[in-house]
Amino acid sequence: MTVERLFDEYGHFKRFQACLYFAAVFQAIACGIHYLASVFLVETPNFVCSIPGNITDVLYGNITGTSLESILPVMKPAGGPLVVRTSEGEQWELSQCRCALRIDPQDFTYDYYGNKTMKECSGNFVYDHSEIHQSIVTDWDLVCEKEWLAKLCQPTFMLGVLIGALLFGDIADRIGRVRILMFTSVCQFGLGVAVAFSLNYYLFVVLRFLLAMVSSGYLVVVFVYVTEFTGSKVRTWTSMHIHAAFAVGIMVVALTGYLVRVWWIYQIILSTCTSPFLLFCWKFPETPFYLMAKGRYKETQALLDMIARFNGLECRLKAEDLLEQVNMENGKALLEREEEERSTQPEKKLSILDLFGSWRMAGRSCTVWAIWFIGSLGYYVFSLGSVNLGGNQYVNLFLAGAVEVPSYLVGCFAMDRIGRKKTCAPALLLAGVACMLIIVVPPEIESLAIALSMIGKFAVAIAFGLIYLYTCELYPTVIRSLAVGSGSMMCRVGSVVAPFCVYLADVWIYLPQLIVGILAFIIGVLTLLLPETLGKPLPTTLEEAESLGHNPSKKKSTLDTKNAEDGLELNQHGAKA
Repeated sequence: MTVERLFDEYGHFKRFQACLYFAAVFQAIACGIHYLASVFLVETPNFVCSIPGNITDVLYGNITGTSLESILPVMKPAGGPLVVRTSEGEQWELSQCRCALRIDPQDFTYDYYGNKTMKECSGNFVYDHSEIHQSIVTDWDLVCEKEWLAKLCQPTFMLGVLIGALLFGDIADRIGRVRILMFTSVCQFGLGVAVAFSLNYYLFVVLRFLLAMVSSGYLVVVFVYVTEFTGSKVRTWTSMHIHAAFAVGIMVVALTGYLVRVWWIYQIILSTCTSPFLLFCWKFPETPFYLMAKGRYKETQALLDMIARFNGLECRLKAEDLLEQVNMENGKALLEREEEERSTQPEKKLSILDLFGSWRMAGRSCTVWAIWFIGSLGYYVFSLGSVNLGGNQYVNLFLAGAVEVPSYLVGCFAMDRIGRKKTCAPALLLAGVACMLIIVVPPEIESLAIALSMIGKFAVAIAFGLIYLYTCELYPTVIRSLAVGSGSMMCRVGSVVAPFCVYLADVWIYLPQLIVGILAFIIGVLTLLLPETLGKPLPTTLEEAESLGHNPSKKKSTLDTKNAEDGLELNQHGAKA
């Protein structure tokens, strides 16, 4: 088929394609929203154990007060307990997960060296509501021995992302792209609102898991959809800037989190902000590539007529014109040759082992997988971990999304001018250097640490955005889908690991960024060993793929020249004879 001819006739990105593109990308904002919504859904404020009795006095170091609510906003979890006195005269030392009753205290002082009776919290806690009015942590007391339940929310969501990508990507090839886009869009809205009305933690996790599946499904299929509706001249830009819509979703999360501090209202607002898409997504047409592949030529013709009318052009292209026309004799000869080769050579079934068929391909595959992994790991570590960097957490998350938009612009320009490898490797090296420099930043200069983290996010986003196209160009047709699919699997592994990496901030606030930085630097160095693919045709065989970036030796060139000269001389002798 020569469906690409459609874009030569009707434009690579004219009015019709632009309307479809921006409408489809608008809903991709919802994917960014749901992926990062848990940053504030599971936020844990300051808290201490609750005790029986009315509290009349509170001490925290040199700070005094009459209620826990007045002291909790300035309390530091590692700074010591709160000391309280009740109306009955009892004195308690309150920490986050236990409390101690002082035995026969003489005076009400912060320091006490007498005997104490230690008690575990019995599920009653007092939370600081000055910043977070309500989160699932405060509603369901997901602290102390239940803290792991709160930390499990994002990994289970990412597991749903992995399964959704595998499931909906396959179904879209069977029943069409549009049906999946419509189904996942409706489900994103319905499940997103349903999450807000979860009656308990377990229902919340299940609904979020299903929400992750449909969000991932939409994101996977929309890449294919916009690619099949835009011409080759703009595909790099259109595919890269779907990521920009995802980044807008991150900024929406930060803005909504700042304005709304009650988790279920916050969830409803996030779920409904892209709902206008549902009003017109049912009018989306199926892609011409899919219609032609399924032999639905009447629908293809109707689509061609629609595109022509919408773009203000004369409808002169017919569906049959998109079928490849060959000379009958040549076609017959090709068919006979193909049949003969098929009968003499059994068809070889390719597997993931073919990505490691030689030392050259094995090294390439390991490096490509590593780029997919660090791209996803770094992306989510910088996004999820931005709220732990100090300063205003809402501004940090907003900046983490905002720096992505220019990164894709820079990435697109650099890919088409200096090459894929020369863009990817420096980006990873820059991310590594920026993250490792965080070690030497003094604790009091939070703004510098945040700036270095944003530089790391900027650089990782460039590498993460281009690896899909770079992988397609590094592998031959016979295993290209396998290579992209396996790389995508490594990407999902990175996204599942990322939340656990972020939790290492409890050990040291900058440890997640340091881990990403070291890995990014090492993988950036390995990326320098990959071949450049800019301006080179896509390889069709394993031999062509292996030869990428491999210059033949001078000896071989000399031998080929000599053989050519010998052949020419032989032909001349034959002509004379």
